[in-house]
Amino acid sequence: MEEFQNHSESRLLLSQIDTEAQVAFYKKTYTHVALGVLLFVFFEYLLLQSETVVSFMMSLTVGYKWLLLLGGFMFITTYAESTALKSQDKNLQYLAYAIYVLAQAIIFVPMIYFAMYYAEAGPEMLQQAAIVTLALFTGLSAVVLLTKKDFSFLKTGLIVGGFIAIGLIIAGTLFGFDLGLWFSVGMCLLAGGSILYQTSNLVHKYSQDQYIPAALGLFASLMLLFWYILRIFMSRD
Repeated sequence: MEEFQNHSESRLLLSQIDTEAQVAFYKKTYTHVALGVLLFVFFEYLLLQSETVVSFMMSLTVGYKWLLLLGGFMFITTYAESTALKSQDKNLQYLAYAIYVLAQAIIFVPMIYFAMYYAEAGPEMLQQAAIVTLALFTGLSAVVLLTKKDFSFLKTGLIVGGFIAIGLIIAGTLFGFDLGLWFSVGMCLLAGGSILYQTSNLVHKYSQDQYIPAALGLFASLMLLFWYILRIFMSRD
């Protein structure tokens, strides 16, 4: 939590300002989350129109290439989160957010393409997965916003769970075994914990001008949840 502490020394935390200003911050943050989702849909649509992009991304889903892709995605994630949080320049924060949304759209290309054109349910399954994801995201966020409970204690568990998940993904890729349904269920639980944690930061750790990094963190957790809920829906076919 050092980054939050360093940035809050000269700024008022959200918990230290009046209710009206807090509500304005929440509106800005969730508006930016919604804009991130819309931008993701736009990017995804454009990417799926290109056979070259689709073929290239599908070729990266096998063996060590997938691990390299995940490594690049994690690097971009770290860069975007760090830039959005540390930079004082709003334009740079927006650029980092947009780059991250584009990275999410790129890594989703193989799964969305497969779901649309190879799974039996097709677009209906994508719609159902999106609805379930948004419902869970809204419910978990509401728990924190209504109770004001601090879920920062989840940080250690999320870090450990993340490393375990990465280890399993690497092992599954290198040794060619499917992680299965229960792994996806476990990752949904991890994503749910991340939503609670990020929303808790929204309430307790951010200052009122940090709505862009707050939105980026929430968007990242939302997309993680969507990824594994979609995997669960796809496993039924």
